[in-house]
Amino acid sequence: MRDHLQFYIGGQWVDPVTPATLDVINPATEAVAGRISRGSSADVDRAVAAARKAFTAWSRTSREERLAALERIVAAFEARVGDLAEAITEEMGAPAWLSQGVQSPIGINHFKTAIGVLKDYSFAEDRGTARIVKEPIGVAALITPWNWPIHQICAKVAPALAVGCTVILKPSEVSPFSGQIFAEIVEAAGLPAGVFNLVQGEGPVVGAALSSHPGVDMVSITGSTRAGAEVARNAAATIKRVHQELGGKSPNIVLPDADLVPAITGSVNGVMQNSGQSCRAPTRMLAPNHLMDQVCAIAKEVAETWAPGDPKGNSRIGPVVSKGQWDRVQYFINKGVEEGAQLVTGGPGKPEGLETGYFVKPTVFRGVTNDMAVAQEEIFGPVLCILGYDSEDEAIEIGNDTPYGLAGYVHSKDIDHARDVASKIRAGYVSINNAGLNLDAPFGGYKQSGNGREFSNFAFDEFLELKSMLGYNPAP
Repeated sequence: MRDHLQFYIGGQWVDPVTPATLDVINPATEAVAGRISRGSSADVDRAVAAARKAFTAWSRTSREERLAALERIVAAFEARVGDLAEAITEEMGAPAWLSQGVQSPIGINHFKTAIGVLKDYSFAEDRGTARIVKEPIGVAALITPWNWPIHQICAKVAPALAVGCTVILKPSEVSPFSGQIFAEIVEAAGLPAGVFNLVQGEGPVVGAALSSHPGVDMVSITGSTRAGAEVARNAAATIKRVHQELGGKSPNIVLPDADLVPAITGSVNGVMQNSGQSCRAPTRMLAPNHLMDQVCAIAKEVAETWAPGDPKGNSRIGPVVSKGQWDRVQYFINKGVEEGAQLVTGGPGKPEGLETGYFVKPTVFRGVTNDMAVAQEEIFGPVLCILGYDSEDEAIEIGNDTPYGLAGYVHSKDIDHARDVASKIRAGYVSINNAGLNLDAPFGGYKQSGNGREFSNFAFDEFLELKSMLGYNPAP
């Protein structure tokens, strides 16, 4: 039983202003795994005051001082990788192989990437008599999701600290343990008081207070499109910058000349990993109608290798994160059947022998049309929809016919052909032939998938303001 009832504010662990707790449920057992305190606007006020007090000195630190601080975080993080992996499995159900091999260590990689960028990043340039400088925007509120908890925390905290911002982190109340451990990592790294602050709690309370607070200069949120829109509304009155990485319904175009086995195998694996709870998952596969039976046979075989089970054991796939998420996924599976999509494998209900826990059968639909709810809505579960097409132009048109634009996927043996199709997909991140995540490339979306970018120097830019100093240089 984990009890994390204090917040990290101003370099100290402090009790909430008004005591109130929230249970955290283990999705594999449906039992209470621990408690956190519910933050309030009063706790946010304290955190903002601490961050503003620390900003003046931290924003004026040298590049070398910030590099040293980031290096200390990496060292402290490395000592807690195992603790983070255990917490992630417990709080959101990621199977051990995923939490130990991907979910936990990716946080270190964000800090290492930030260190590499900071060493050479230019904060100033001259244009004639003007000097143009990039300055930290100020106090940054970071609101992170439950599905990749430490990955998203570090993707925001690392660049914010690297450029000289002070931060207030609000992790998801659904998976808050990893955020608490991260605060302990920062404490161990010895950052100045107030540079990093943690307030736990619920989005409609703590998230709303942060996004509307006049002492917060920007908000960076990763979450649903609905949550991103609410943050933007709350932030509008104070005209603060809002950076959003939101939902997706990614088109995955399998071209007729693709190597089908690796293309379909990688695609199905990309959907099932993390129980389908990834915003960039290739959940909307577009396959040539004349190859549909072959594509579906491969997809069925691969999906059925993803047997759900105890995430602390050797299972390949764990539960979805909560009862609410399980209900949502079941709604869409049933909706797909009602709308006339055909089940290739999986379907409604829990897998046999897993009556306890929020487990979902890995599910594949064929015969999906783009007007169906399962083709348009972000299900956020282990559900793949396969749509047919007759021409390449039709595939691209269907692929772009979505309110989202986070990611896209293209498969072809002809790299030039794949590049051409990739250029026509309206999304911020397009993977060719199952190319993996690249932390040096920008990540973010078009349309209702958000604005701004994460990763590498592109993330630095989100946390900086531009200043022009005219007459800085003597006239020739």
